[in-house]
Amino acid sequence: MPRVPHPIESESYEILRRRVDTTGLGPLSRAVVERLVHTTADPTWAGDLLVDEQALAAGRQALVDGAPVIADVRMVAVGITSRPAAVVAETAGGIAEFVRKAPVGAVWAVGQDVSIVTELVARCRSGEIRPALVIALPAGFVGAVEAKRAVRESEVPALTNRGERGGAALATAAVNALLYL
Repeated sequence: MPRVPHPIESESYEILRRRVDTTGLGPLSRAVVERLVHTTADPTWAGDLLVDEQALAAGRQALVDGAPVIADVRMVAVGITSRPAAVVAETAGGIAEFVRKAPVGAVWAVGQDVSIVTELVARCRSGEIRPALVIALPAGFVGAVEAKRAVRESEVPALTNRGERGGAALATAAVNALLYL
C-alpha cells in the first residue's frame, strides 16, 4: 500500500519547495535532500549534502530487492518506518558479524558512530564488503569530518555531507526517503 503523507507534511513540503530549489537534482537525490531538509527544517542541508544519483539508485534497488539495512544505533533502526526491522551494529568491532551476514548489497545507515564509518571504508577498500549504499551522516566534533572525507575519497557508494552536522534522525530520514518512493 502506498504511503499517504499527513496534510501537515504535505504543506511542509510545499513550503520547503518554495525555499529550496531541488529541480536540478535527479529524482532520488531530490527525495533525499528534501526529506533531510524537512526533517531538520533547515534549508542549508540542501547545500551541505553530497548526493550521487547512481549510488542512491543502487541503494534504492537494494532496498526494493529486500537487502538488509544495517544501522549503527537502535535509534536509526527504529526510525525506519517502511521495514519490519533493521539490524544494529552498535560498534566498529560489532560490525564483523554483519559483514559475515551481508558482505554484499546491504544498505548501511550510520548516524552516530564515526568509528563505524571509518571501519566500513577500510573494509570496502580491502574488498571484504561491497555495500549497495553507505549513508554516512554521523555528527561530531571528533573525527566526523575526517570519516566523511574518507568516504568521499573512496569508491564506496555513499550519501554524506561535508561538515560536523549529522545524526541518527538524518540517517533514518535518508533511508526512509529511499523507501517512500
